[in-house]
Amino acid sequence: MKAISVLGTSSNAGKSWMVTALGAWLKRNGIKVAPFKAQNMSNNSYVTLEGGEIGRAQAVQAIACGMRPIAEMNPILLKPSGNGTSQLVLLGEARQHIAAIDYYQHIETLWQTVRDTLEFWRDRCDVLILEGAGSPVELNLMQRDLVNLRPIVHLQGKWILVGDIEKGGVFAQIIGTHKLIPQPAQELGLGFIVNKFRGDLRLFSDAEKHFREHMPHFPYLGVLPYAADLQPESEDSLCSEAESKGKGARIAWIRFPHLSNSQDSQPWQLDLGIETYWVKNAADLDDARIIILPGSKNTLSDLQWLRTTGLDQAILSAHQRGIPIVGICGGYQMLGKYLGDREGLAGIAGEVEGLGLLPIRTEFLASKQVRQVQAIWKSEQSINQWMAYEIHMGVTKLINGIDAEQVKPLLQVLQIHGDREYYDEGITSDRVWGSYLHGLFESANIRQALTQLANIPEHQPAAISWQEHQQNLYNNMADLLEAHLDLTPIHRYLD
Repeated sequence: MKAISVLGTSSNAGKSWMVTALGAWLKRNGIKVAPFKAQNMSNNSYVTLEGGEIGRAQAVQAIACGMRPIAEMNPILLKPSGNGTSQLVLLGEARQHIAAIDYYQHIETLWQTVRDTLEFWRDRCDVLILEGAGSPVELNLMQRDLVNLRPIVHLQGKWILVGDIEKGGVFAQIIGTHKLIPQPAQELGLGFIVNKFRGDLRLFSDAEKHFREHMPHFPYLGVLPYAADLQPESEDSLCSEAESKGKGARIAWIRFPHLSNSQDSQPWQLDLGIETYWVKNAADLDDARIIILPGSKNTLSDLQWLRTTGLDQAILSAHQRGIPIVGICGGYQMLGKYLGDREGLAGIAGEVEGLGLLPIRTEFLASKQVRQVQAIWKSEQSINQWMAYEIHMGVTKLINGIDAEQVKPLLQVLQIHGDREYYDEGITSDRVWGSYLHGLFESANIRQALTQLANIPEHQPAAISWQEHQQNLYNNMADLLEAHLDLTPIHRYLD
């Protein structure tokens, strides 16, 4: 097995993008390739077929590589939950919430998990593409870093450095990072890339000369232009890719402080006649035609934030005006009448009233529901099926005494791992939808049903499915690499 690590000069330099594009490029060249990130910190997560939880970015990369996502692609996942703590997910299984200082006390034990997982891959793929995190030369962190240099040095593979020209100072970024990498690891460098260039590439034509003066033996692989239409879902919920998209009737997404799985909004970006935008202020809901409460890593804290900002009253007022309201996962729980979390399992402890738009009660329990399912949406015209998944702590039930005629299941799901059984999922009542399914809106039929409920006739669902769109995207990303980079050093290393 060969190994290539994609390191960055900073966070959001384009490491995830580059791993995805390289994976798609290697796959179509007939190479069996798999992605790997030793440790990820993100609340955007994905559920594998076996019920393991990994970073969403690694799932996207796996699909681009033509592989089924598995827990060994991201052995350590940290999900920030506020107050300086994160939930530790180890090889797909949720463990305890842990403070940063306590986490670093376990670095060597965690390194054993990373090392064992690297060995797992040795006879399972031709090339392992590793993704770094932040910068590999944070001098105060290098001795306890599990994700940048240590894995690729262990494998004695090669690394590529990605610099972000959009941030400015790209020469200092790349040359400075290279100089600070310890000599044994420096010798494994395969080359560097300048990423996210905007404008006329001819203005950067003399860049290689300046780089060679300071790094004569470190190959310059080229400069990649920024392609706005070639951006897969981002790992960072607060980056520019999570901002307003599209033109038309406005669909508001509530940006919780502990927002998770923000990618649930992205299938809407394929459609015409609508605009998706993110909201933190009550006034921004005045012209919303649909309001969506997404997932949260700290449901009770984010529910309190809704009240502090006045968004709760704005949502209730919108409902009174006939605006459809949708809650996904934590947002679904908030739409109920009561939420109980006596032990603080989902964040802060306590029992509170919800927004009261759905006749449900949620109790947070120590066990976490993590499963991949096949969602089934039935309409008068057709039956639509697609893959979705659940990640939540909490059991949600109808309140005793509620007339079943007042509520209906939102859709059906088929549990596909273990016992294959059908069951109802989510509820709908009085123009309010609630569901635990991430990937709910990957169905064009569901998106259209919601805009019909909101009386938005100008909405035009995309003719292409979300899944087909993603595959086209990965192929076009690979095309961009071939068009702009010198890939000879990679070919030479792999031959």
